[in-house]
Amino acid sequence: MFPEPTWLGRIPYLDALERQRRTRDGVVDGTGGEAFFLLEHDPVVTTGLRPVDDVDEEKVGVPVVRTERGGLATWHGPGQLVGYPILAVARRGGSVKGTIAGVEQGVIDWLVGRGVDASRVAGRPGVWVGGAKICAVGMHFRRGVCMHGFALNLTADLGTFRRFVPCGIADAEVTSLGQVCGSSPEPHEVWREVATSVSTALVDTFRVSG
Repeated sequence: MFPEPTWLGRIPYLDALERQRRTRDGVVDGTGGEAFFLLEHDPVVTTGLRPVDDVDEEKVGVPVVRTERGGLATWHGPGQLVGYPILAVARRGGSVKGTIAGVEQGVIDWLVGRGVDASRVAGRPGVWVGGAKICAVGMHFRRGVCMHGFALNLTADLGTFRRFVPCGIADAEVTSLGQVCGSSPEPHEVWREVATSVSTALVDTFRVSG
């Protein structure tokens, strides 16, 4: 059984990070269950384990938080739907690459269902529309349990992305569903649809892996 997705609303990044870590600790030690959190963040730039030279709070104008996830720098904020699946991947017979691919596929399937020609780009994690990234994906795995996840731009103001190199890819643009289609629903209106699509893709991924 896949965990029922939970809408957390708009919450500060550090609050969500602590909730993820606490939840994953419970899954790892067997005292808690899996979860799938959907939410928006207050404006923040996050980085992964690898150092990023062009990101500091004075330059980007919002708080900067270093995390344990994969990938480089990205922005989170209002109008962006964030999803954090916290899953016992190893127990489910899955893999790191398979889980990331499943998250990407779920977002792709949802976008294609709305008439958007979304796809992967070889060697570049996330979901792309043409040469522009519409959804960032970055995860972390410990003892077979994942956390972090995806950030899908819906109605987000993308201006902060111009103050640093998003995901370390200098020759790529960032886009949103609103820019691609001319309009977009807000995260609270479609979180369950997107969560269902990602959950379905992940279940299929684990089934194939197992």
